Amino acid sequence: MPDLTALPVLADQAPLASSGIRLSSLSEGTILQVIAGPAAPDQTARVERLAGEAGLAARTLSPCQWLLIGDQPTTHADRKRLLAALEPLASGIDQSHGRVRMRLEGPMAVNVLSKGTGVDLDPEAFPPGKSVVTLIGHVSAHLTRLDVEDFEISVLRGFAQAVWGDLSRMSEEYM
Repeated sequence: MPDLTALPVLADQAPLASSGIRLSSLSEGTILQVIAGPAAPDQTARVERLAGEAGLAARTLSPCQWLLIGDQPTTHADRKRLLAALEPLASGIDQSHGRVRMRLEGPMAVNVLSKGTGVDLDPEAFPPGKSVVTLIGHVSAHLTRLDVEDFEISVLRGFAQAVWGDLSRMSEEYM
């Protein structure tokens, strides 16, 4: 039986870049979904602290839910330790295999995203560090503003090529 090699879903996509926009795929590192129960309504500080200790960033997914994201894969032992530390008020599951991240940045990034999402992208309404679940075109995406002109987009693996294509087309006038 031949050895199987993992191939990132956007491996064949070269970054798109101009002076106004850059679209690139991000490493398929770690994505853990954490859910707190109703008896633990405000676990944000605890989740953020535990994520930081594990070298991950905590991003809001919905009330009492977060995505813990890192550029590097997390070992099974480290994931197990982190998820155990969340108990009994929250639990989590590894989503690294099921989600793909991309980065859209540059002075025209907001203009590009405005073509495909209904999120108010004004920096006062959607400041750096804020995350939201939205549609990009017809696909559900997790959008995080990393900086004023810098966004991370996470989508389910099966939709990554479609979203990449949509973002590429929305970026054409700035290339």
